[in-house]
Amino acid sequence: MELSKSTQRIQGLVISDKMDKTVVVKVDSRRRHKKYHKAYTVSKKFKAHDEDNTYHVGDIVIIEATKPISKDKNFKVVKKV
Repeated sequence: MELSKSTQRIQGLVISDKMDKTVVVKVDSRRRHKKYHKAYTVSKKFKAHDEDNTYHVGDIVIIEATKPISKDKNFKVVKKV
């Protein structure tokens, strides 16, 4: 999970593009257990705005936080990696 301090940018994998002008991006981050020190993966899904429907399943993209676009869409796709 890559975060920038000025604007929140996250890199993730597009897992769904079935909605119009929206893609679902899965972001994985590695965490370490406090007691047992074992590394594990935590996944979170974000809905991101894709104006021209240009991104498809399997694309690795960078999303950026914006003002709320809809009820649960607060990100927009910046570019494909």
